[in-house]
Amino acid sequence: MINVFIGYDTKEKAAFSTLSYSILKNSTKPVAITPIYLNNIKDDFVRERNNLSSTEFSFSRFIIPHLMNYQGWALFMDCDMLMEADINELWRLRDDRYAVQVCKHDYTPKSTVKFLNQVQTAYPKKNWSSVMLMNCKKCTQLTPNYVNRASGLELHQFKWLESDDLIGEIPLEWNWLAGEYEHKDDVKNIHFTEGGPWFSEYKDCDYSTNWFKYYSECFKIRL
Repeated sequence: MINVFIGYDTKEKAAFSTLSYSILKNSTKPVAITPIYLNNIKDDFVRERNNLSSTEFSFSRFIIPHLMNYQGWALFMDCDMLMEADINELWRLRDDRYAVQVCKHDYTPKSTVKFLNQVQTAYPKKNWSSVMLMNCKKCTQLTPNYVNRASGLELHQFKWLESDDLIGEIPLEWNWLAGEYEHKDDVKNIHFTEGGPWFSEYKDCDYSTNWFKYYSECFKIRL
């Protein structure tokens, strides 16, 4: 079973549903999809949201190893994505040498503002944590107490690991940043990191045609 956790934001319901459908449609193996929805984890995650948190799941993603009882593997994805390939291909990249495996982006955002006029912050390892293969038995530092108290940079820059040597790399095509990277037709997972076509102001963004195709199939809407 491929264990997929997707960040859930109440402002992006269509994004979550469409991503889930794209994963299921293209997968050749059974997939268990769990939304990281704050109402469902309030016994473990009690952290208050701050002004720099662009989504409701900015920090709650790091509670996943606890939810998995620090056993097995889990895949986390932001909800503002679209899976165009078989997720089993990504799942097969798991490597027990690492605690996490991510796409190691090295870029500076083109804009200082993103969806809903939120600040687009720039920092080292930005967007590394938006797709994570998590080897839960090696993520024992991520206790509820730590996740609720640690700074955003401590969490997103993997300061909870003993060394960056525990961060494995997966190809960028599994977290292709629409609007930041050049358009390619053969990417595997599109990330609408600046804002996706479910927001009216981004309805014509790069790869929007791809997203609307899955959206219309998912909801049986003729566009």
